[in-house]
Amino acid sequence: MSAAPSAPRSLSGQLSTWLALQTFVVLSVVGIAVYTIANWNLASRQDALLEQKGQVVHHLVSEHEASGKDYQDLQHSLTDLFSKSSDFFLTLKVGDTKLNFGNPVVARESNARQERTLDFQLPTLQGSGDGISASLSMDVSSDAKLRTALAWALLVCALGGAAVVSACTAFAINRSLVPLEALGRQAEDMDADSLGQRLSGEGQALELQPLIEQFNSLLQRLEIAYLQLESFNMDVAHELRTPLATLVGNLELSLTQQLDVLAFREVVASSLEDAQHMAEVVNDMLFLSRADRGVQARRSQVESVARALEEVVAYHEAEAAESEVIVQVTGEAQAAVDRKLLQRAVSNLLSNALRYANRGSTVEVNICDSPCLTVRVVNEGESIPAADLPMLFHRFYRADSSRRDQQQHHGLGLAIVAAIARMHGGRSFASCQGNLVSIGFALPGDSTISIRNAI
Repeated sequence: MSAAPSAPRSLSGQLSTWLALQTFVVLSVVGIAVYTIANWNLASRQDALLEQKGQVVHHLVSEHEASGKDYQDLQHSLTDLFSKSSDFFLTLKVGDTKLNFGNPVVARESNARQERTLDFQLPTLQGSGDGISASLSMDVSSDAKLRTALAWALLVCALGGAAVVSACTAFAINRSLVPLEALGRQAEDMDADSLGQRLSGEGQALELQPLIEQFNSLLQRLEIAYLQLESFNMDVAHELRTPLATLVGNLELSLTQQLDVLAFREVVASSLEDAQHMAEVVNDMLFLSRADRGVQARRSQVESVARALEEVVAYHEAEAAESEVIVQVTGEAQAAVDRKLLQRAVSNLLSNALRYANRGSTVEVNICDSPCLTVRVVNEGESIPAADLPMLFHRFYRADSSRRDQQQHHGLGLAIVAAIARMHGGRSFASCQGNLVSIGFALPGDSTISIRNAI
């Protein structure tokens, strides 16, 4: 069971979300760095203040020891010192006695209060045999509040920055998509009756220009294919209309009139000829359809191309004799090709040349093996305008509608030649110099093996 197709997602929404997420991550990293640096600076300042205060206490104790003042004078001095500094609290331990200076109640009145402590030793005073241990505490609650406020501010900045970037991105993308929406409306207005219309790239982003060019190229190919299909349908209808009308007329005649055996056989023979003509058209169109689908020729080694083409010439001997034309095969090659398709292509070329060659002239079937297998049929006949030469290989195309034998030939012979060349990976060509008309095809180099190299 196949998974259900996912619903289309908004390009604007996706880009906005991703940019907002990236912005939040970047601002968060920056915020963490700022918070870390600020916290380090606050801790360094606190340590410096504690160290400075500790040095003052040490200086007072040393001064009292040097002057020989008593212990009461030191207490008064320390009390005066810490009464001016409400953020500090000093504890002295002399033996089993603890002396507190400052206001410990203020420092501990709330759980939110935080302290930073420095422990150090003081000189021994006169009259006291024990050493003095000092513990200096500093109330850092204000710094803790500052850090908390800074953390919230950085978080709000990260979230706000991400939101602003997301909104600005969505706005910019929506503005940028306005020309694309106009492009969509242009495409929506196109139909089968306006295939000549093209998308306008004016005002579109540079990145969209290749897409517009490719789409217009696709429209051009569709237009050509559509016009060819219309022309093909008209040509097929025109080609089959006459034999169908003749066939229907003959059948009606045979039904409405009393015909003897000889006349009836003539009607049947005429009907059979028309049916065969229509069958040829259908078979040729099926062959061209297979070639258009990219069917490749089945290759086999042909040891003598000239011998294979002489068989074709022999098949057309009666037609050549009727036209009083001499056919010559020149050149030789070995090739890896489809023998039957090769003979069919040359048969069509030869039939075309015999049909339009001047009486008493010579038709040459020339074979060349360098640099690739080239087969051309040259005949002397009416000159063909240069503008008509590329059209010779189009289906149902006739350069001169007044030429003879139009009813016997439906105009697909040279189209089949071009198709056979494509099936071998080659090409067809036509040229005219004066009254010499040369039509043929060339197959790629891997199709031919030079006779000189094979000997």
